[in-house]
Amino acid sequence: MKRLALAALAAALALPMSAEAHRQWLLPSMTVLSGDDPWVTVDAAVSNDLFVFEHVPMRLDGLTIVGPDGAKVEPQNAFTGKYRSVFDVHLTKPGTYRIANAGVGVNANWKQGGETKRWRGPASELSKAIPADATEVKINESVRRVETFVTAGAPTSEALKPTGVGLELEPITHPTDLYAGEAARFRLVMDGKPAAGVEVTLAPGGVRYRDDRGEMKLQTDAAGEFSVTWPTAGFWWLEASVRGGQSSIPNAQRSAMYVATVEVLKN
Repeated sequence: MKRLALAALAAALALPMSAEAHRQWLLPSMTVLSGDDPWVTVDAAVSNDLFVFEHVPMRLDGLTIVGPDGAKVEPQNAFTGKYRSVFDVHLTKPGTYRIANAGVGVNANWKQGGETKRWRGPASELSKAIPADATEVKINESVRRVETFVTAGAPTSEALKPTGVGLELEPITHPTDLYAGEAARFRLVMDGKPAAGVEVTLAPGGVRYRDDRGEMKLQTDAAGEFSVTWPTAGFWWLEASVRGGQSSIPNAQRSAMYVATVEVLKN
């Protein structure tokens, strides 16, 4: 079972990082909650159309939930089916929660005996996978983060701190305080430093039956920041990717992908 889980995670990490590729996403049932005992249900999938279950489920091997106090929160009732994974989050403390599925995958190819060999898996198994007589070795490290945000009561910021690994969103405008017709500002950081000149794709959900998909392309400035005025309310998908950065694996090429789902509310 462990081998199958690692293979599934590696396959997810190896998905192409373009806007036209299959899209990975976490979709919460809602992002702003109140009441004495709030819960949220999150769907996790990979699909062609945003927020439609029609391709494969997202595996939850790298799932991490950070609560308002910075402590980790355990998911409840996790299940993976044919087209989606599902889990619940019990919001036992007031404030903002960061729900992320993140990980690092490695793929390599080389020549051995005149044949091209390929391997994909965790970095910890790389040295055992490549034989001593391998030539023309090429290694690629892929860092992935797919996340969303939910708030019980008033928004807080403790859970929003970047980890310093890979491409991440550092909100300037709080990610659960977004409204149609209003501008919001965010910062992208790569390994904790501003990611300048990165293209950001923003796409609304609920466009399966529309001719106009409503996508927007933006670019971060020298400080890694970008601004968007939301044209419509609803769930929006944000994606960005970069190549480069210092890999922990010698001679490896590195790439990083970031995806977030945010909810834009009616003003």
